[in-house]
Amino acid sequence: MKIGVLREIKAEENRVAVTPAGAELMARKGHTLLVEKNAGLGSGFSDDQYIQAGAAIEDTPKAIYEQCEMIMHVKEPLPSEYDLIRPGQIIFTYLHLAANRELTEALIKSRSIDIAYETIQKPNGSLPLLTPMSEIAGRMSIQQGAKYLEMIHGGQGILLSGVPGVEPGTVVIIGGGVVGTNAARMACGLGAKVYLFDISLERLRYLSDVMPSNCFLLKSTPSLIRETVNKADVVVGAVLLPGAKAPNLVTREMLSAMKPGSVLVDVAIDQGGCFECSRPTTHSDPVYTVDGVVHYCVANMPGAVAKTSTLALTNATLPYALEIADKGWEKAARENKEIALGLNVVDGKVTYRSVAETFDLEHTLLEDIM
Repeated sequence: MKIGVLREIKAEENRVAVTPAGAELMARKGHTLLVEKNAGLGSGFSDDQYIQAGAAIEDTPKAIYEQCEMIMHVKEPLPSEYDLIRPGQIIFTYLHLAANRELTEALIKSRSIDIAYETIQKPNGSLPLLTPMSEIAGRMSIQQGAKYLEMIHGGQGILLSGVPGVEPGTVVIIGGGVVGTNAARMACGLGAKVYLFDISLERLRYLSDVMPSNCFLLKSTPSLIRETVNKADVVVGAVLLPGAKAPNLVTREMLSAMKPGSVLVDVAIDQGGCFECSRPTTHSDPVYTVDGVVHYCVANMPGAVAKTSTLALTNATLPYALEIADKGWEKAARENKEIALGLNVVDGKVTYRSVAETFDLEHTLLEDIM
C-alpha cells in the first residue's frame, strides 16, 4: 500500500504520525511511504532520516493526497484539506467527530474511509491509541494548572504543594480514567489535597488500592461536584465518552461560587469539553478568564512535548497501521474488531453510533456496508 504522512498544520502541533523507525518497518513490509517535507522536524526527525529509512519526500500535501491510498495524520484534517480527500481513501488519525460537525459533513461528502484513533477499542474497553496521549495530557494538566495559579498568569498565587506551616492547594479531578488517574498521581506527588470523582464504584474501589492517602475518591453526582469545586484551586475535566461529546459538568452558574483566580483545565476539549464555558485554545494563547476563573483549554496538549508524544503515540499506532496496510481496511476490520470500532465514516455513511446521534444523522451498521 502507498501510505502518506502529512506535516501537521494545526496551531503549535509538532507531532508526526510515523517516525523514521516506523517508516523502516513499513518499507520492510513492502509498503511505500511518502512523507511531506519537514513533517518530522518538530519531533526531532529530519527528512534525511526518513529517506534513509526507505521513505520518499514530497513537497506538498496535495501530492500526497493524490498518490496515497492511506493518509496518516496526528490531528484531524483541517478545512484546507477537505477538497483533497478522495473517495475510498483511508484517513487514519484522531478525528473527534462528535465535537466537529463541519469535519463530519466534509468526510461524508468525500466518501472516504475514516478510521479514528480514539475509537479503536480493545475487548476490555480500553482505548489503546488514546491511552498514551491521555497519560501525557493528564500529567500535563497538573503542570499547567500549577503554572496558571501563579499571579503573573492571572491565578490566585497558590503553590499546589504548600510549604511547612502552609497548607497545600486543592485539586479536583472529574473522571477517574487514564487522564484523571495520571493527573491525580501528579497532583498527589506534589503534595496537593486531591479529590477524584468517578461514576463507577468498581473503578473507585480499584483506585482506592493504588492511589496515595492524599487522594480522596468520591462518587460523582452533580451536587457533590458543585460543592467540591467551590473549594478547589485547580479543577481538571477528564471525562471521556468514547466517540461522543463530553458532558458539561461545571456550569457557568457554578463559576460565580468558585475562588477568584482558580484554574479549570479541560482535557476533554477535543470532545467538546467538560465545562460549559470551555472553548478550544492554543499553546500560544492558552487561557482566558470567565467570572474570575482561569480556563485552560488547549486542544492538543501533548503537542507541546512532541518528542515524548510522538514516540508514545507511534508505539501504539504502528501495529494497527501495518495491519490496515497489509490487509486493506475491509479485511482488517473483519478480522480485528478493534479496527472495526475505529471506523467512523465509510463511503459517505456514518458507522459510529455516537457520532450519528450527536448530529442527528442516520447511523449505518458497518456490517451492512461490508
